[in-house]
Amino acid sequence: MKNYTTKNLRNVGIVGHSGSGKTTLTEAILYYTKAIDRFGKIEEGNTVSDYDSEEKKRKISISTSIAPCEWQNVKINLVDIPGYFDFIGETYEGLRAVDVAMILVSGTAGIQVGTEKFWEYVNKNKLPRSFYVNKLDRENSNFDKVLAGLKEKFGMSIVPVQYPIGNEEDFRGVINIISRKARIFDPKTHNMIESEIPEELIDKVDECKNMIIEAVAETDEVLLDKYFNEGTLSDEEIYNGLINGCAKGDIAPVMCGSALNGIGTETLLEDVVECFPSPENAEPIAAVNLKTNSNVEVKTDEKLPLSAFVFKTIADPFVGKLSLFRVITGKMKSDSTVYNSSKDKNEKVGTMYFLMGKQQISTNEIIAGDIGAVSKLQFTTTGDTLSSLENPIVFDKIEFPQPTMSMAVMPKSKNDEDKISIGLNKLLDEDPTFKLSRDVENAETIISGLGETHLDVIACKLKGKFGAEVILQKPKIPYRETIKKVADVQGKHKKQSGGHGQYGDVKIKFEPRNDGEDDLLFVDQVVGGVVPRQYIPAVEKGLKDCIHRGILAGYPVIRLKATLHDGSYHPVDSSEMAFKVAASLAYKKGLVEAQSVLLEPIMHVEILVPEYYMGDIIGDINKKRGRVLGMESDEDKQRIIAEVPQSEMFKYATDLRSITQARGSFVMKFERYEEVPPTEVDKIIEEAKKLKEKVE
Repeated sequence: MKNYTTKNLRNVGIVGHSGSGKTTLTEAILYYTKAIDRFGKIEEGNTVSDYDSEEKKRKISISTSIAPCEWQNVKINLVDIPGYFDFIGETYEGLRAVDVAMILVSGTAGIQVGTEKFWEYVNKNKLPRSFYVNKLDRENSNFDKVLAGLKEKFGMSIVPVQYPIGNEEDFRGVINIISRKARIFDPKTHNMIESEIPEELIDKVDECKNMIIEAVAETDEVLLDKYFNEGTLSDEEIYNGLINGCAKGDIAPVMCGSALNGIGTETLLEDVVECFPSPENAEPIAAVNLKTNSNVEVKTDEKLPLSAFVFKTIADPFVGKLSLFRVITGKMKSDSTVYNSSKDKNEKVGTMYFLMGKQQISTNEIIAGDIGAVSKLQFTTTGDTLSSLENPIVFDKIEFPQPTMSMAVMPKSKNDEDKISIGLNKLLDEDPTFKLSRDVENAETIISGLGETHLDVIACKLKGKFGAEVILQKPKIPYRETIKKVADVQGKHKKQSGGHGQYGDVKIKFEPRNDGEDDLLFVDQVVGGVVPRQYIPAVEKGLKDCIHRGILAGYPVIRLKATLHDGSYHPVDSSEMAFKVAASLAYKKGLVEAQSVLLEPIMHVEILVPEYYMGDIIGDINKKRGRVLGMESDEDKQRIIAEVPQSEMFKYATDLRSITQARGSFVMKFERYEEVPPTEVDKIIEEAKKLKEKVE
């Protein structure tokens, strides 16, 4: 690729609801700008940005991918971002690399949940945004209806900079409203041909141009004065005003077309170059200067010392780790040493690349505002800042959502355990929304992510990339047992037939421990040496060994107080071992008499949903044996606070998504243990029995 200046770069993140046509639009632009010589199709699995085997199999984007192209001496980095909610972490990564988000909306489906979610995210992070109304050649598509919906939902700053010619199967061209250029699609040559604006659309184009002028004038006092005095603005003033308004997030331009048939691609490129901010026009980025320990605002500028932000990591079993970064200031050069200011480590930069989907194009230098990749950095992970030693600064890390669903990973073959461990740890580098933990009690490896598809993809990647097959199953629930009553029992171990005998005798009072602690509380109340001093620790040790298994279903016993108050011994046959056995006999008897009960983990859950789903959510919580503790408003949503048994919550990410059409979110943490209702006890004991038989 030839050399560009920061001014001649555009970084565009293509986002939208799953299925709105993001990958197809990326492909259409690449084909139109001759970056590729054939138009790939998702159905055929040959698009540039969906190159992973899982993406081809599922026909959805799973990872954010980069595809650069050139148009009129401007380099446009297209960042194709998944729309599927299980991969929202990829969205957060991709949007940190761009200067403007282009939200795709289907001309037939209109505003969908994804449209709302991406708008919310770009708004919260003050990222410039625009809309592209796609699929206008489909039956029941309607540009005016979608535009009215966008204005109603997201406010008056939404202005059409393009207008379609014809609709549904008659959709044949696009008008650039500012330059008043109309282009008609020629199906024979697949090119757009300039023509006159159709007579019936002239009023519409004038109306839209006035909308743009008013929106631009409102963002700048000088332009507002001119507009009041002269009633209009020049095209140059409109373009400059649009760029500034878009950069500040005050204006969201709306474009349109059909990605699949390439109708309107040229008009779109024209507006990307003329209306979208370059990295130079972008708002400064917040950072901390480590030398002065002060907050600073960093403008994208190639004359300043180096700083770059690592927004994504790719784990490749063959190439090793690939770090994707965006240079903010200065230049990144190959074979140089840079300072990782997030980790306080120096890193050696080897070969650098521009990425085109999975293809890597070597380069020696990447300038401010551009996006590249470097392999095999030793310490660097997603969210780190690379800078020069003289000017160490740190950009804010990416705040990823917490996992909401967990599954246990079981190897299909015992020999695969090492492969699984290596593979999972490599995938952790790649995906910060995925967590790995070990449940020691149940000897399970637990993976946690953002939904069923997310975890399924991780399992498939383990097989495809690292050759390890696994089965995903519901994690075991850490039930506990305790007692409800008081029992005073004797445990006597006596074996005296020939040779050295064994004798231990204890009387222990078992009662519930009510001071809020879960561990065993052992109290020594032995008087007059009925149990010799040297054997008392053996009694405690015997009990501590026993509480790992309860008598109902073999779960650990908590909240137990055991008072040793009497017993007897034999001067020759007593031993530590004998007293340990005596303690375990007392334990079993004591738990039966003191009425052992099963306890289950109760989770504290906070669910954030639009108000109109409240009834459904509360009904679902009641069905799950949960209790609603309270509700409070949170901006335009309602927060429901509840307590629900953990056993009912494993698939809640999926349940909540289907109840709220993915508009709801939740967080959950362990709260306490509570007694299992009688209706559930038998089921749990039965399951524990089956599990025990399986193991044996």
